[in-house]
Amino acid sequence: MAQAPIQFDRASGAIEGANLWERTAALALVTGSKISSHFSHMGYIACANLLRKTLTERNIAIKLNSDAVFEFPYGDGYWSKLLNRSYNYEDELDLLFKDSADVDYILIDCGANYGYWSVLVSSRPFGSHKAIAIEPSAQNFPKLANNAEINGDRFDCMKCAIGAARGTARLSGTKHEAFSIAGDPSEGGENVPVIALDNLIDDGKVGASGKYLIKLDVEGVEIEAIKGGTRLLRADSVIICEEHGSDRSHAVSRYILEKTPLKLFVYDPRSNRMETVTELSILDRIKVSTHVGYNVFGTASAFWQDRIDALNAKASRRMQ
Repeated sequence: MAQAPIQFDRASGAIEGANLWERTAALALVTGSKISSHFSHMGYIACANLLRKTLTERNIAIKLNSDAVFEFPYGDGYWSKLLNRSYNYEDELDLLFKDSADVDYILIDCGANYGYWSVLVSSRPFGSHKAIAIEPSAQNFPKLANNAEINGDRFDCMKCAIGAARGTARLSGTKHEAFSIAGDPSEGGENVPVIALDNLIDDGKVGASGKYLIKLDVEGVEIEAIKGGTRLLRADSVIICEEHGSDRSHAVSRYILEKTPLKLFVYDPRSNRMETVTELSILDRIKVSTHVGYNVFGTASAFWQDRIDALNAKASRRMQ
């Protein structure tokens, strides 16, 4: 029988149910996060995963807010940064989702992994929104489903990948946060079903009209996913795509600017604003680390463009 998960409250820093070595490991994970944060957490995942090998296999349940619990294997290199209470995961998404708490939208969480954003967006402080968490990996999906269950099954889970059209593909990779159907099929992996974003309309999961925030963390298949979502993107939608820091051609943003009617934005930490991308050169300045991802936001919706303008106005007032 599996041990009950360790409990950690991000608000208070309290940790419960951990033995002495697990508490010591927590201190090491937090210290490592604080030190490596000065260079974009380079090396942190590898070091944390080494430490994890010394720990008994069990989960940790992190209380993200008063109505959100996120569970993952203790010592996991990707998610253990959450033990560092000064660390914020994807600041720009957090900013938009918090500001949109009063909007009646649905989150379509593609490449959901263990469901971090679906857990948060469906929580009361974020507006208790409907969320659809889409994850193709047989390794990741049970952890995603578990996070749905421990949060009252308040968001839906779908086990499939996102692409340009229905079909099947080979999912491969060595890191749970980076499984992809764009990799080399000869490297092993698993066959997974693929759907297009517009198939969510066809299958009655969402309506052809409505308000949507669509997170595309699909590891190299962003452009194909956009091609399969033309109808959904004509609604009041924002598509949130990851630009890899190592891609100096900015392929995803280039495609959005040159091949779609979407207006493109990127969060600039220097101005604390969502800046309009008219020239790709702004990404040369913002994408400072080659080993992390940067989110860009595309929308043709006047409603969401007005919301982004209002968000920027709030940022300007805060800086005065």
